[in-house]
Amino acid sequence: MYNSSAAFSSSNTQYKNRLFVYEVEGLSQNGNSNGAKVPIRTSGTTFITVPYSRMNQEMRRINSLGGKVINIKPASNGTTDQASQPAPQKQAASNNKESMTQAKAQKAKSKKVPVNIYRPKNPYIGKCTEIYDLVAEGGVGTCRHMTFDLSAGDLHYVEGQSIGIVPPGEDEKGKPHKLRLYSIASTRHGDNLEDKTVSLCVRKLEYNDPETGEHVEGVCSSFLCNLQPGDDVAITGPVGKEMLLPDDEDANIIMIATGTGIAPFRAYLWRMFLEGDKNPEYNYKGLAWLFFGIPQTANILYKDQLEQMATDHPDNFRLDYAISREQKNSEGGKMYIQHRIAEHADKLWELIQDPKTHTYICGLKGMEGGIDEALSAAAAKHDVNWDEYRKAMKKQHRWHVETY
Repeated sequence: MYNSSAAFSSSNTQYKNRLFVYEVEGLSQNGNSNGAKVPIRTSGTTFITVPYSRMNQEMRRINSLGGKVINIKPASNGTTDQASQPAPQKQAASNNKESMTQAKAQKAKSKKVPVNIYRPKNPYIGKCTEIYDLVAEGGVGTCRHMTFDLSAGDLHYVEGQSIGIVPPGEDEKGKPHKLRLYSIASTRHGDNLEDKTVSLCVRKLEYNDPETGEHVEGVCSSFLCNLQPGDDVAITGPVGKEMLLPDDEDANIIMIATGTGIAPFRAYLWRMFLEGDKNPEYNYKGLAWLFFGIPQTANILYKDQLEQMATDHPDNFRLDYAISREQKNSEGGKMYIQHRIAEHADKLWELIQDPKTHTYICGLKGMEGGIDEALSAAAAKHDVNWDEYRKAMKKQHRWHVETY
């Protein structure tokens, strides 16, 4: 496990002196604003420019006046203050223009994201070129990394997307098996950096039926984990825009994963730190912080590479494990991902307030509640409602969740 307080500090100081614009609803011109000289739009929203050092105090003041912050963004002018804000009509026009510009930029970006190049009725047939175990001796279950050749078609993708796998054969009703989606674990350039492969991280689903005692194995995961190099695989997609990385090379990326939820984060981290000169279009400069929950050390997927990256990039990559069967939380119970988040909640809350910070959660759905509880406690120390703040982050495309 690697811890680097310097990594957080170096990222945090970049925005200490910046100004931010709060868009607030619930204030009015009839005295509820407590004399604040701020423009109030006909829609009932108010814009207040706040220096970073006073963000929490201003949040408390707004809450005490019955207002609610619905959006936070960096001020476009570093010398702007409340008195110099434009008139309501001009502000509304300015915001409409800005929203249109952002919408166009988002639309242009979405055009670059490939979606459904191959569909279930006409999948791409790729060959497995490599497959190997990810769970070390003594670990729990079967999990394998596998790579498929794409050179015979036009299947391309970006980090954070998924592909569909159509297992061969028929179900109990005699119909072809339906596809299953798996998060892509490789960068857009593939593990060999030749733009001709895609990789997955797949755990074999197997359990004993609680009623019959029968041993049950997942259809698609078993098919994939039993592949041999040279075997054909029917692939669809790619799909998904929820987990895409921002284009900003200075963005801070918080990643929270359990088990095979590491797959998209492997793609992020390999793109950030391992592609080197073969990836000149992307030079990551922010802070990447990975929280990884697993049952025991032998189940740390991609362990050697993750820890080597933490050693090689101490100012840009921080790694924290939550090993449930080996580590204890502050109350003496098992250490789950939410407990590790709670330990660092105050630092995470401070980092999350940076508009350049994106948070990604991938893995078991059950962890979401514990993560919200930990961050809610940190936000409450500053009189901030976490649920509302998280919703605002979601609207800003800074909160990304893919759980199952």
